[in-house]
Amino acid sequence: MARKLRIQYAGAVYHVMNRGDRREEIFRDDQDRRRFLEALAEACGKTGWQVHAYCLMPNHFHLAVETPTGNLVAGMKWFLALTQRGSTGGTSSSATCSAADTRLWWWTLATPATCGRYASMCI
Repeated sequence: MARKLRIQYAGAVYHVMNRGDRREEIFRDDQDRRRFLEALAEACGKTGWQVHAYCLMPNHFHLAVETPTGNLVAGMKWFLALTQRGSTGGTSSSATCSAADTRLWWWTLATPATCGRYASMCI
């Protein structure tokens, strides 16, 4: 069965989530979290995204992302590939989220309540 088409549009705010493969931890320590946020900043620079809120848990992350040009899918493919190889282009041993499953991320349109809930938990 094919997955549902991911409809995107300019100016939308999405709640994006990705969990570790087999729910494994994707962040081992604060350095991993810092590298993840650096990679996210790089993705925002490349895509024009605006992050309204984020929450980094040991085995998954949540983002509330606005896409001024409607480029969530292309940007997430690039961003998750970057986190897999590490922001310096290293091997998987230097990857930020080596256990994150780049194929199984999901998103929904965010609401103010979604953004507020994650912002109050983590930022």
